[in-house]
Amino acid sequence: MMIVRKPLFAGAALAALTAASAPSTDLDLSHLAKVATVSDRYQAYNIEMVEVTGGRFWAPYGGPRDERYRQRPPLDLTNPKLIALAKALGPSLLRVSGTWSINTYIPAPGEEDTAPPTGFVQVLKRQEWKNVVAFSKAVDAPIVTSFAASNGTRGPDGLWTTTQAQRLADLTREAGGSLYAAEFFNEPNMPSAAPEMPKQYNASNYAVDFRTFRDWARKAVPEMKIIGPGGVGEAGLMKEAPANAQFGSHVSTESMMRANPDSLDAVSYHFYGSVSQRCAGLGIGTANKAEALTAKWLDLTVRDYDYYAALRDKYEPGKPMWNTETAQAACGGSPWASTFLDTFRYLNQLGVLAQKGVQEVMHNTLDASDYALLDTATLDPRPNYWAAVLWRRTMGTTVLASPRSPSPDLHLYAQCLRDKPGGVALLAINAGEAQQRLRVGRGLSWTMTGKPVDTKQVRINGRVPAVSARYQLTGLAGARVNGALTVPGEAIAFVAIPGADNPSCR
Repeated sequence: MMIVRKPLFAGAALAALTAASAPSTDLDLSHLAKVATVSDRYQAYNIEMVEVTGGRFWAPYGGPRDERYRQRPPLDLTNPKLIALAKALGPSLLRVSGTWSINTYIPAPGEEDTAPPTGFVQVLKRQEWKNVVAFSKAVDAPIVTSFAASNGTRGPDGLWTTTQAQRLADLTREAGGSLYAAEFFNEPNMPSAAPEMPKQYNASNYAVDFRTFRDWARKAVPEMKIIGPGGVGEAGLMKEAPANAQFGSHVSTESMMRANPDSLDAVSYHFYGSVSQRCAGLGIGTANKAEALTAKWLDLTVRDYDYYAALRDKYEPGKPMWNTETAQAACGGSPWASTFLDTFRYLNQLGVLAQKGVQEVMHNTLDASDYALLDTATLDPRPNYWAAVLWRRTMGTTVLASPRSPSPDLHLYAQCLRDKPGGVALLAINAGEAQQRLRVGRGLSWTMTGKPVDTKQVRINGRVPAVSARYQLTGLAGARVNGALTVPGEAIAFVAIPGADNPSCR
């Protein structure tokens, strides 16, 4: 301890001496077995429908006490900076959905669109959706969506009709695009969370409506994957909520799947480990910053995967799993969702769900509220964005068994190196305070650090990454690895080993 306070060696020299003397763990990356494959668009993101139309979304912190929502203008999807930063994550998927999509009205061609008709809450202008299609094509992120299901979509008998869904499909084609996949409507296990949904909507109502949707979709948009149901919180959050919580009435995902088995191309679900301070009134607690680096928090995503995967096995056996909405905490994210502290959760979730064979993980959101990859006001990248870029550049679609970790605080994930036959990409998430020294072979590394760990400015190999005036990403050069790599405490490293010669990656 005296050496730490009065070092014999200064700065980099002391760090080099410490690293050289630390014990190393040998990771034999050449013999890691293949355990799963994921989509080439595995890492995806959401733009909420309310962002496209403009409307009330999660309020920034620092405003009036108990302010939950704040009015925001429509997102400018023609912004060249937004396009460039999203393109750097491609190929990907763009999900445009959310609670507000349930009661959004699409005008007919030539129809005045200044106010929503009865049974709807907001209007999606036709040009706004055309901008979504153009953005999707520009950034190589096909559209995933859901449809309106509020009272305005229903006939006199209360049953869902296809008029609004058909308009969205027709408008998409008119704009030169297509719908890659869709859930019927957003989070149907909590129908009362959306204004203008029928009161006491239940599993029987959903079963009838879904069959109408499924049969329409198979004929009208046969290229579109039908995914769903898109339930949320049933393995944890909703169990913890008191009976009078603002979640409202609950329709179990199992009851919906039981009514229409073998109807989906993929089983989708949403995951949030907790809620933000904005929803403290639900009475289920909020995301605890003190637990952000614990295995309990980092691996919580497995609990919800296991719950919905079991329903998949029962009612849609063999179908792929998609996580179509996820972030640090529901209700816009906690203040620390925009910091490096949340990057540990973000990357650990990608790593562990890839090993489970989940095909898509769609982060909420690209640019809105505290859990966004980009700052809402400036579009400047947050730490999770830089993590997403490094994942995209290194982690391929073949998922390998995790190397044996020398510490429970060190989470290790491996996948075949992107575009390098035989190569291996390693992700090392060091949630502990002690550094870890790993023998990995020769390659390049990108070590993410932040001091303090809840900083909004991450460093990669000691440099602050940035976006140039021409929207190019800078500060992302890899550091040479000549056998061993030291991962500092509370840091994250990506490692590319092109010469690993792993037979599963050839």
